[in-house]
Amino acid sequence: MATVPLLGDEEAGAEALAVFDDIRAKRQTDYVNNFWRALAHDPALLKATWERLQVVMAPGALEPMVKEMVYLAVSVANGCTYCVHSHTAAAKSKGMTDAQHGELLAVIAMASQTNALVTALGVPVDERFMA
Repeated sequence: MATVPLLGDEEAGAEALAVFDDIRAKRQTDYVNNFWRALAHDPALLKATWERLQVVMAPGALEPMVKEMVYLAVSVANGCTYCVHSHTAAAKSKGMTDAQHGELLAVIAMASQTNALVTALGVPVDERFMA
């Protein structure tokens, strides 16, 4: 359950609606998801988050699907169910296969296990790994 009401177009103010319209236009959809509707309570935060997301997730040195897979991995590690579902769908829409998804989840699980072991054991970083 959300901690704030999800604002529909009827309840959102003009500033939030402008962001909703930009989301619709840039994503070529009529759908504005619940994340943006929750953020609409703070139009400045909504706008800043939407603008930053577009910059970070734009094509660059990393392919868009890779960016979505990284986002998915961080979301799994952080336990964000909403983001896991959202970015799984986004990665699949950008070409992630079921096999890639399975391997990604296996890598996330392995990293979680080894991270926990290293942390619990207090293993010092090898000198040659220091950047």
